[in-house]
Amino acid sequence: MSSEPERLLKPSEFCGIVGISYRTFKRWVSEGRIRVVRTPTGRIRVPYSEVVKILGGKPIEGEVRAVIYARVSSSDQKSDLERQIQYLTQYCSSKGYRVVDVLSDIASGLKTDRRGLLKLFNYVVNRQVDVVVVTYRDRLSRFGFEYLEYFFNKYGVRIEVAFGEEPRDAYQELVEDLIEIVTSFAGKLYGLRSHKEKMLVEGFKKLLEEVEESE
Repeated sequence: MSSEPERLLKPSEFCGIVGISYRTFKRWVSEGRIRVVRTPTGRIRVPYSEVVKILGGKPIEGEVRAVIYARVSSSDQKSDLERQIQYLTQYCSSKGYRVVDVLSDIASGLKTDRRGLLKLFNYVVNRQVDVVVVTYRDRLSRFGFEYLEYFFNKYGVRIEVAFGEEPRDAYQELVEDLIEIVTSFAGKLYGLRSHKEKMLVEGFKKLLEEVEESE
């Protein structure tokens, strides 16, 4: 079984995580301190293992270790995922946080087996992070955010939300999550593929459309 390809960072992303200037980055590359690779189009990328090599896993006295977590619900929102990561990287830099890792998922906020989220749990329980930074609360979980907050706090980890309320354009994602919940409950009540299950789901979709039209 082949392993997952190592994540490659843009030089700007690497500089933001490690906390160095681009001038220092170029010097480190010329000195052989950082290993870089080139894409088929000739662009320079830095393997994430270089971040681990430079920063290591040990906390430095007085520093705040941060993990960035970003999420979108579908693959056609990848540009939004990149914007979240870029903003949060700059946010952590302005706060003076050392970014331990940047985690992301393309999945519903209702899914509990997200790869990035599970990796985040490992960081928390192993006490390798001090703060988890997200753009909005629902990026971590559509429901039950308070439970995650309580769980993280037990390990001395706080969740920092960069923005307040989620934007209006997140409405469609919320609708999709609500439909997923109704579909799940309908399947349990009436059995998957049953006529009643389909009627309930379709009725709920129609109700949401009516509510949206009335606004």
